[in-house]
Amino acid sequence: MKVETYLFFNGRTEEAIEFYKRALGAQVTMLMRYKDAPEAPPPGMVPPGSENKVMHASFTVGDTTVMASDGDCTGAPPKFDGFSLSITAQSEAEAERVFGALAEGGQVRMPLGKTFFSPKFGMLADKFGVGWMVIVA
Repeated sequence: MKVETYLFFNGRTEEAIEFYKRALGAQVTMLMRYKDAPEAPPPGMVPPGSENKVMHASFTVGDTTVMASDGDCTGAPPKFDGFSLSITAQSEAEAERVFGALAEGGQVRMPLGKTFFSPKFGMLADKFGVGWMVIVA
C-alpha cells in the first residue's frame, strides 16, 4: 500500500508546477489536459473554456511523487487546510534555499531557525496556500 499527495489547484496547476520546478527542482513525469482525455468529462463537470486546463499531472520532488489537477477549474483560491508537506533538507544551506524559494509570494508561519529538535526548522504557506515544513534532520 502507498499513500501519495494529490493537490487540487482550481485552475492554477500549470503555474504551481512551474513554481515547484524553480523552487524545488520538481520534474514533471506526466501531464494531461482535459482536451487530451480519451473520454470527455461528464457534462457540467468542467466549465466551458477549460479544455487546456490540467486534468492530471504527476511530478517528483526528490524521491517523492506529488499529483495535481485543476479539478473543477473554478478559479476560486484552493484551500489546503489541516496538513503540510514536509521537506527534509540535507544541510542548513539547502534548508535556507528551499525555505526562501517556497516563501516567495507566500506567508511565513514560523521563521526558519534553530529548535530543540533541529538546527533549522520553519513553516510556511506558499503562494498557492500549500503548507510546507522545512527541516534539517
